[in-house]
Amino acid sequence: MATTRIMPLHVGKGRTVGKAISTIIDYVENPAKTDGGQLITSFACNSRLADAEFLYAKQRYIRNTGRIRGKDDVIAYHLRQAFVPGEITPEEANRLGQELARRFTKENHAYIVCTHVDRKHIHNHIIWNAVSLDCDRKFRNFWGSSKAVRKLSDTICVENGYSIVENPKEHGGKSYDQWLGDQKKPSHRELLRMAIDQAMEKKPKDFDDLLVMLRDAGYEIKPGKNPSFRGEGQKRFVRLDTLGEDYTKEALIAALTGEKKHTPRRQSAEVMPQKPNLLIDIQQKLQQGKGAGYERWAKVFNLKQMAQSMNYLQEHGLMEMDALVQKSDEAVEKYHELAKQIRTIEDRMDEISALRGHILTYIKTRDVYAAYRKAGYSKKFYAEHESDILRHKAAKKAFDELGLQKLPTIKRLQDEYAKLQEEKKKALPEYRKARDEMRELLTVKANVESILRLDEHDHGKKHVRE
Repeated sequence: MATTRIMPLHVGKGRTVGKAISTIIDYVENPAKTDGGQLITSFACNSRLADAEFLYAKQRYIRNTGRIRGKDDVIAYHLRQAFVPGEITPEEANRLGQELARRFTKENHAYIVCTHVDRKHIHNHIIWNAVSLDCDRKFRNFWGSSKAVRKLSDTICVENGYSIVENPKEHGGKSYDQWLGDQKKPSHRELLRMAIDQAMEKKPKDFDDLLVMLRDAGYEIKPGKNPSFRGEGQKRFVRLDTLGEDYTKEALIAALTGEKKHTPRRQSAEVMPQKPNLLIDIQQKLQQGKGAGYERWAKVFNLKQMAQSMNYLQEHGLMEMDALVQKSDEAVEKYHELAKQIRTIEDRMDEISALRGHILTYIKTRDVYAAYRKAGYSKKFYAEHESDILRHKAAKKAFDELGLQKLPTIKRLQDEYAKLQEEKKKALPEYRKARDEMRELLTVKANVESILRLDEHDHGKKHVRE
């Protein structure tokens, strides 16, 4: 048997605490790897809720000790146990994993043991909470801990009559989630985005200079209105306009001239947080006819949403209710202000579209209406050209309602429309950001209020019993 070094799980790379925990746990608990979940065991936690429970423990630790770490904060630890192929059953491997976790943590930390059987060699993944069960201290990854845990693993293996792998291979000093990420081969489009990002960091003087850098990076280029690129081992060319709005020719030129900032796609994806959802009113759902299965699922769902809500409050410094209410009100006000700006722009664009249509109709039917007047408003002429006459009158009525003494030119309207369209395009990202922020804050606020109502209800019942 062999074990790798202990791998601390950090928040890192812009991930939320909840996301960092759930990412690795979701992997090790994969049903396809654990015989449909049959080879998952745990101590002092529910394996299905471990990410939420670990997160709650962290929040309690902060409240108990007042200690808050930054991005280097360790929230859990991970190690692997591998066994000689064909020597051990999955059930026995899981039992030895539990023994290792129990003796190494001295039962002071909650842990999960997941036995994977998807490869030739059966192996365990052991995750334990960095925070102790009493939430007043954390596990310290001491000097030589990897040797200590390997020695303990070997001891347990010998005690139970199994072989020892003397020189186990490791993953080159990388954390396991880093190693997993490295196995995912990026697509040709992602490689091109990365090449562009690297070139943009070198501050090319213009777009042609950027193309030279990409050519030097090994890309074959088809220039033109929509440049295309083909890298080594790539069969087809990839157009810039298929890479996303930040990678179009226009967007890159704008970034090079200082009109906007180039935002690498990988970076923006990494910082995407988990968004909390509203808590489910379980009692209401039960009254509507939902069964015990739904109740169990809803309790799990609510626990996770409560954890995510608490995590949001911590990360945004909103642990006081007054601060949360104020922030929510500000977000609502900002959203409505930006929404009003967007609506004003859209209303004017609608007016221009309608006016342009009326002007074109007026021009097309002008000669017919002039002939109608010259004919002395003849009924016969009217009957023959009724449609054009009515359209002309409708256009003239629209101009009168708008109070137009002189009709604007079509070009002037088109220029104004294009300007408004650009204003709307620039305003939309800020509007969407404000909308999402408002939704998050209102969701978290509603969840906190629900939790407070439950606390008040439980407190009231306690007084009644007394």
